[in-house]
Order: sequence, then C-alpha cells, then structure tokens
Amino acid sequence: MQITAGMVKELREMTGAGMLECKKALSATDGDMNAAVDFLREKGLAAAQKKASRIAAEGLVKTIVKGKDAVVVEVNSETDFVAKNADFQAYVEQVAEQALTTKAADIDAFLAEPWALDTTKTVAEELSSKIAVIGEKLSIRRFEQVHTDGILVSYTHGGGRIGVLVSGKCDGDEAAASEALRNIAMQVAAMNPQFVSREDISAEEQERLRHFTVDSALNTPETLPRPILIKLINQALAEKAWSDADAAIYEEQKNNLNNLFNFLSDEAKPKVAAIAMRNKEEIISDKIFCGLVDGRVAKQIKDICLMEQVYVKAEDGKQTVAQYLASVDKSLKIEKIVRFETGEGMEKREENFAEEVAKQMGQ
Repeated sequence: MQITAGMVKELREMTGAGMLECKKALSATDGDMNAAVDFLREKGLAAAQKKASRIAAEGLVKTIVKGKDAVVVEVNSETDFVAKNADFQAYVEQVAEQALTTKAADIDAFLAEPWALDTTKTVAEELSSKIAVIGEKLSIRRFEQVHTDGILVSYTHGGGRIGVLVSGKCDGDEAAASEALRNIAMQVAAMNPQFVSREDISAEEQERLRHFTVDSALNTPETLPRPILIKLINQALAEKAWSDADAAIYEEQKNNLNNLFNFLSDEAKPKVAAIAMRNKEEIISDKIFCGLVDGRVAKQIKDICLMEQVYVKAEDGKQTVAQYLASVDKSLKIEKIVRFETGEGMEKREENFAEEVAKQMGQ
C-alpha cells in the first residue's frame, strides 16, 4: 500500500512520534493506522528499556490546587534542556492533573492505571511513548495529594525545581490566612523543614537524632568538653597511639586546646575519635557531655521544625514562624506541609557538555 504524506501527518498527530518513525511504522504495518500506533507504542517501550540504565535526576516539580484538593508531582528527565521543553512541561501538567484525582496508593499503582487522555493506554505506556519522542529517559518519580476542609496554598521555586503545598485552618479572615500560608510555603521552600512542630517527631526519630548527635560529637573530639578531651588525649599518649611528633606538639599546645588539632597530623584526630567511640558508654554517662548533646539536639530540632524556625521575613531576625502566624491570626494553624525538590536524594551524573555534543555529532 502506498504511504501518503497525509497518513504520516495523521499518525504523527496521533502519537507525537517523529515523521520518519511514523513512515516506518506505516510501511511495516501496510498502512494500517491502528497497527502503526501499536507499532510505535511497542517501539517506545523498547526505547524505554534501552534508556532504563540512564540517570534521570533533572526534570520538573508541578503543583496543582483545586478547591480543597491539591497535588505535587515530580517527573524526571536526564537533562535540564528537556525540563525547559514546552512539550515536556505540558506532559508534566497532564501527569499532575491525573495525579490530583487518582485513587492509586503508590507510584506503581498510578503507572498501571489508564491514562486519562487515552484510556487505551496505561500511564506507563504513555510515559514510554514520551520517552520515544523526546529521546531521553523520563520517569514519574512520586506524587502526594493533600486534602483539607481548610485552606490550601502552593508555591514553586526555581522554574519548577522546588514545589511546596501547605494546608491550614483558621477561624478568622481567610484572605489574610491564605497570604500568611503563602509566605510559609516560601519558608518551606527555602529552609526545608522536616516537621511542622516537635510534637510530630516520633520517639524513634528523636532517639535516632540523639544517637547520631552522640556519634557525631565523639567523632569530632576537638568539640568535646575540655575535661573529656584531655582524658582522651592522655589515653592516646598512654597507648602510644600518637606519633612522637604529635605528642611533642601537644606538650607545646596543651594550654591552647581550641586550636590544638590545627597543628597535629592528619592521623592524630581519627585516633582520638576511635578511643572516644571505644569509651562511648562511659562518656555518655558524663553530665557535661549529656548537656552538650542536649544542646545540639535542641538546635537541630529548631532547624528541622517549621514552627521553631526563624521566619525568613522577620524584620528583627528573631521572630519564629509560630510567632509570625500568631501575629496574623491566633487561630491560624498549619495542618500539613509537603516539599518536593527535583532530583532530591538521587545520584546525578557528571556531564561534559562538549563531549556530549561531539558524541551526538559522531565526532
């Protein structure tokens, strides 16, 4: 069967695939349009498999708020060039629209459900088609919905690199409360709190935080209280863990412990840290050390709890988020915060742009 330009154009409009791919698909299926769509879909799946080992840590975070419902999604690409592409951005918008109303409990269930704009495909199959057209590995990494009978606001930063949702309630002026929550959404984007308040931190998480703080303190002996540090150094000297040169430096600098480790060899500090870890049980029973750990834990909790952070727009540089909210409306409470950042926690490939261009040009 003769393949006409009109047929190629029609298939291209149906699938978004390139003209050459559409012509090949029609030729392979003797002009059968439906079979050609399937052919391209299968080719897209094959292309996706070939790209599966690539790293996709760029992309976009998209937020949508509609009434009392909201969603934030992250869709990844390999390069920020694709992330700036209008077709990719439109696709991310479509994914977010579907994620807003999905009943899927996780990303696997979401990928398996019918694609809302073409229910003959699944979400995963539409993703594979996009991979075939765009030519990069893409992935729908995660989504989270927020539902409330109160107030919902969103904020995106960096052209879609960070997306935030904040929900809250108040008994007063909702317009003022909404403006305040938008300011809080910017705070969340900038300061990345892990919890709304310390009451949200589980006992297990607090214990993990304390355990990490103890080990961190022991592995940085120069920050330990002076009596503990001197005891550890004396033990290192008694065990001949230090070189004669380091021992001599200590004798010269023993009255200047704050700067001692600036003069010692690179090997000296780890040896004191190893002794500290060995004596961990004894050290954690020391009241002075416990006070140091308590102070460090309290500081970390202030850093990771939204309500205890210093409000980024505070004129005095001291007002906390809790104090700011109370100044707007004492009844204003934050229910939930969600923050996605593109590629967060993912390995990112090191790119040499000149090499990449040369490779594509066959040089």
